Amino acid sequence: MQALRSTNSFARGPLAVLLSVIWQASAVVGATSPALSPTNIFAPESTPAKSIAHLSVFVLIITGIIFVVVFTLLVYSLIKFRGRAVDAGREPAQVFGSTQIELAWTIIPILIVVVLFLATARVIHAIQDAPQPPSAIEVTAIGHQYWWEFRYPKLGIVTANEMHIPVSDPENPTPTFLTLLSADTDHSFWIPELAGKTDLIPNHPNRMWMDPHRIGIFLGQCAQYCGVQHAKMLLRVSVDSPEDFAAWVRSQQQPAVQDASVETGRRVFESTACINCHAVAGTNANGRFGPDLTHLMSRATIASGAAPNTPEKLRLWIQDPNKIKPGSLMPAMQLSGTDLDAVVSYMETLR
Repeated sequence: MQALRSTNSFARGPLAVLLSVIWQASAVVGATSPALSPTNIFAPESTPAKSIAHLSVFVLIITGIIFVVVFTLLVYSLIKFRGRAVDAGREPAQVFGSTQIELAWTIIPILIVVVLFLATARVIHAIQDAPQPPSAIEVTAIGHQYWWEFRYPKLGIVTANEMHIPVSDPENPTPTFLTLLSADTDHSFWIPELAGKTDLIPNHPNRMWMDPHRIGIFLGQCAQYCGVQHAKMLLRVSVDSPEDFAAWVRSQQQPAVQDASVETGRRVFESTACINCHAVAGTNANGRFGPDLTHLMSRATIASGAAPNTPEKLRLWIQDPNKIKPGSLMPAMQLSGTDLDAVVSYMETLR
């Protein structure tokens, strides 16, 4: 009896410690500032992300309990039935046909699997089969090697790498529904604080949605290896207030700025192979292989988040993309210093 009481105490101790560690860790991580941990799965800021986070904690608790029980039984068995000198050369007692044991190690795992399956299926159904309200913002996200294209079909906007969406007030929801496409190979769209991972597969459209509950910048990543620059295929989502989102929409719907002071740079841009890959509204540049540059300088980064959008980095990017993103599919244009300066000055006006 004393040994049994000791074993029960041993089981309760690690179990309590494990549950405490799980909850404290999730609380600490969840309280982490987004600026310090911008891809924190334990700091959900939308309904799908919260559902996934709660399911993750539930699974961690269940598997933690299993670990504690198995570990406790293993330690108990090692201590209770350890070899002794008096038992040398003797075969231990054998147990055959124990109905109770066989039922226990069959029924209990089945019940655990059923519970985890039902909990997971419930979350999957709630996320994937959520109805799209009339107030939803529609965005088409297209994965390219190695950048993101975002199209707003109802708003007539095309942008790249940085997606703007409105914050969703629970009393007046404004969720964003995304259609996910791939232009080349498999990609995966993942913004941990806003939604789970969803693959972009060629010729197989997928869908996802998010309803951010606070304003801010949320970072993400292509989560499916898609080539040499997979690690620098970054995502940046700006969740704006309704007023700021409306202002952003109006600015993005404007044609490209026509500045006579950078006419030389515009002519150089339009006379090179740049126009075969990039588009600038109001010019003869109508390429679709690279990002739309109509409002390039309204973005905080270039090269899909690989570098800040500064004149110095922009010049280096045009001059030799491999110095910022080795293996990128953008060629170096081999421009002279004068032409390069002129093109950069022209690009700086595209706001």
